[in-house]
This record gives sequence, C-alpha cells and structure tokens, in this order.
Amino acid sequence: MNFDIYKELKEAAGKSEVLTQEMLSGHTTFRVGGPADYFVAAKDAQAVQNVIALCISKQIPYYILGNGSNILAGDGGYRGVILQFGKEMSEVEVLEDGTIRAQAGALLSKIANAAYEKALGGFEFAAGIPGTIGGAMVMNAGAYGGEMKDVVTSVKVLTKENEIRVLINKEMEFGYRTSAVAKNGYIVLEVELKLHEASQEEIKEKMDDLKNRRITKQPLEFPSAGSTFKRPEGNFAGKLIEEAGLRGFGVGGAQVSEKHCGFVINRGKATAKDVTELMNEVIKRVKENSGIELEPEVKRLGEF
Repeated sequence: MNFDIYKELKEAAGKSEVLTQEMLSGHTTFRVGGPADYFVAAKDAQAVQNVIALCISKQIPYYILGNGSNILAGDGGYRGVILQFGKEMSEVEVLEDGTIRAQAGALLSKIANAAYEKALGGFEFAAGIPGTIGGAMVMNAGAYGGEMKDVVTSVKVLTKENEIRVLINKEMEFGYRTSAVAKNGYIVLEVELKLHEASQEEIKEKMDDLKNRRITKQPLEFPSAGSTFKRPEGNFAGKLIEEAGLRGFGVGGAQVSEKHCGFVINRGKATAKDVTELMNEVIKRVKENSGIELEPEVKRLGEF
C-alpha cells in the first residue's frame, strides 16, 4: 500500500469507507477474486467525482462496481481503485406521477418491491435479476421479454471528463447487452423510470411466476455470474453447450450447471483460473460441435 495515495483517497472520499487489500471474492456473486489495492464504498456523487478526479490526476486505474453480478474477478486482484456503488448509494424514491428515481447502487429487487408497493407495473421482469440499476444501464439488462430500454426515461451519468450529464432514453442507445454507457465509458449516478398503474395482485402474480421459473430452471443455490455467455443469434448458449456434451463438465471448483447449461457455477472453492479454463474449453468444444463461437457475457476484472 502506498500510504500517500491512501491518505489522499481518504480525503477525496469524504465520509465514504476506504479499504486496502479488500478481497473481491466478497463483492462478486461468483464469490471469486483476489485483493484490490484500494476499495472505496462510495457514499454520494460528490465522493465519486472527487475520487475519480484524484485517480485521473495520479493516473491510477479505477473500476466502478455495483453488485458484482456480471463480473469474473481475477485471482491476482486489482491494481488500482475499486469504487463500489452499494447500499450507501441505493435510495429509491417513487414520485406522485408514477416516476421512480433510483440511485445507481439500488438493487433491482429493491426497485421492483417499491414499484409493487405503489401499484406500478412494468418492472416485474427485473425483480429477480441480481444486480444494481447502475449495472443494468451498462448492459441494458433484461429477462423474460423485458429490458431496461422499455422503462427508462432518463439516466444521470458522469462522463470521462468527470462532468455530470443527463441522457434521455433515445440518447442511451440501448441495444442487446449494450448502451451508450458501455460505449462511452460513462458512470451511472441515478436513473428515472416510468411505469404504469397496475393492481398489486397482478404485479405480485407476475413476480411470483417469474421467481418460480427462475428457481425451477436456474442454479440459484450456487454462486455464479448469471448467464455466462451471450445468446448467439437464432440460438441459445445453454442448448449449444448441452449439445456439445458439456452438462456438468467441470474444471477445479467451476462447473457447467447440470440444471442450466448456460450457467457456469462455483461449487465451493473455484478460482478465476478454474472458471477461465472452463469457459475456454466450452467455447472450444461448442465451436467444434456446432461451428458457432460463443461470446462471454461475463466481464473480466483485474489480474488473472
């Protein structure tokens, strides 16, 4: 640890917690990953701007982390600053006109529950996605026929120049697992959603149905990063993996789920090396079997 950098980070972060050598395995749903040099639990937008300004001036690498639900963190950890948007930046406000305003660190499940409480429909699809609204903007998260592009009205972001901008829906350039946030390296601070009036009974019925479908079809009992590979055009990753004879195939503590072949799971003591080797083997065998090259949906972070 560089004590001078730590001291400057503490000053820039204000009341935000600053840790050193924090294990990323505790901050990713895969439960994999080595130590980050510095880890800042962002308390507010001003702290975010201050920390990023410091990182830019000192040429220190930094990465924005939400719930860590789509991340494979390397065993070697991260050389730089991890800036996490979590419970300190997770406020959800429901306005009288049916607009929901949520800070970037708010979990999608929390927003879905707030919508249910106010009898607002249209966000049920996201209730079971294990991520934050900030992360959902990066990849236009979706499930069961719904996507973020369907409900977002505006997004407050921090640009690469560390300036705050507000983008309306069409400026977000939402596409399949992408957006203007991903393309331009923006950092999401806050999101506004517009939902529609619906009966609580109808909303609960949809949420319960989707929850049951997830429990039945997905390996929720094991740590994972969700769907490991992007959906190939006109096909399904899980189907291609199964057809290649890889159901239950494992490397070390990592395994292709027997319940859903589209998921790579951590059976208990998987390392990033295990997961990487497994993913590479899956890509290789699926290509040999079907001619289709799978593309990872999971993002790699840090040193492998």
